[in-house]
Amino acid sequence: MSADDDSDRLLGSDWGTPQRRRFLTIATSAIGGVGVGAAAVPFVASWQPSAKARARAAPVRIGIGNLRPGELLTGTWAGRPVWVLRRTRAMLDSLEAPGLIARLRDPDSTVRAQQPDYAVNAYRARRPECLVLVALCTHLGCIPSFQPEPEIRDGGERWYGGFFCPCHGSKFDLAGRVYKAVPAPTNLVVPPHYYVDAATIEVGRDRPSEG
Repeated sequence: MSADDDSDRLLGSDWGTPQRRRFLTIATSAIGGVGVGAAAVPFVASWQPSAKARARAAPVRIGIGNLRPGELLTGTWAGRPVWVLRRTRAMLDSLEAPGLIARLRDPDSTVRAQQPDYAVNAYRARRPECLVLVALCTHLGCIPSFQPEPEIRDGGERWYGGFFCPCHGSKFDLAGRVYKAVPAPTNLVVPPHYYVDAATIEVGRDRPSEG
């Protein structure tokens, strides 16, 4: 007696037919497919952002009611430091100085990924007096220092005020625009934001109709 005949005897004579064997093959494959699908559920679920990650990326509100002209406030959004600078009239005027514009790599904010459309202007802001920036250098992610006072530096170079990254020497003006001939390739990032009211900014969400 062959092995196939012995198997047919154990399963019953009807199971030895080609039709029955085909049924067994299909059924076994289906069960295997269910197993693979069940195993894939946790694998696919691992691609989804965790609750902690979603919370980190959620919009945050920053109170600016007590922020005086010339002062810089630091908050956090999406795990990154965020600056809010209330600029003085003199700071705003300096942003359009020809001597500064000539030294900037992207004075017109042509790299659109660095700011929302409503911040494509000389101030890189919804409202001229308030600048909102992600406080990370676009070279290697270091945190620049705030150096707002204009001065004449070594070599007779005029500094109009802005942000300086001491790690590798990248420089940005008071709108977060990057200077030429420094390691940072692009302007500092302006995150999506809008004014909830005169004393509160929400960072991480746009409201394009808001003025």
